[in-house]
Amino acid sequence: MPAGGTPSVSSDVAWVLPEALRSTFSMRYGPVLSGAQAEDRVRSLGLFASCGDMVTRQALELGRIPLVGVVDYKTRRNEPVDPAAFEALAKRRLVRVRNPPGMLTQGLRTAVRDMVGGGGGLVVVDGEEDMAALALVEEMPVGATVIYGIPGAGVSFVTVDAATKQRVRELIGRLERRSVDLGA
Repeated sequence: MPAGGTPSVSSDVAWVLPEALRSTFSMRYGPVLSGAQAEDRVRSLGLFASCGDMVTRQALELGRIPLVGVVDYKTRRNEPVDPAAFEALAKRRLVRVRNPPGMLTQGLRTAVRDMVGGGGGLVVVDGEEDMAALALVEEMPVGATVIYGIPGAGVSFVTVDAATKQRVRELIGRLERRSVDLGA
């Protein structure tokens, strides 16, 4: 503990999704496929990254290992997902980061950037990983694909190109930037 007996606090910069922008951020930015179509598309991917426990687990079960997978060990319904499902990615490298719901912290953005530039691996989020898809599009090279799950609809496939990178920068620019307390 620091002088004065107060616990140390970890803070970070975060981009926070305001309620007024939720519909904008729930729009689909790539084709959404389900079932056999989604599986076939995942099997055909070249370099890709995944955001979400279900899509990352399904890709691994299909024998396709993303460069980077971002998970929080639970589904949208808060059902736990066995960490062993991600072992193939965790073997490369495993990084844990805090990211509260409705936010994209600098810590998460940095973890994604480091994973993309450092050979890949698994980013495990304490909090919520949904907004990590933005960081993945921001950091993956042109020509790669970012996949993420849309509950009740399927898997979204976003091809990374100059236009999608620009769109992500614009979306992040619309978020409220603030300093957040991530706890001890």
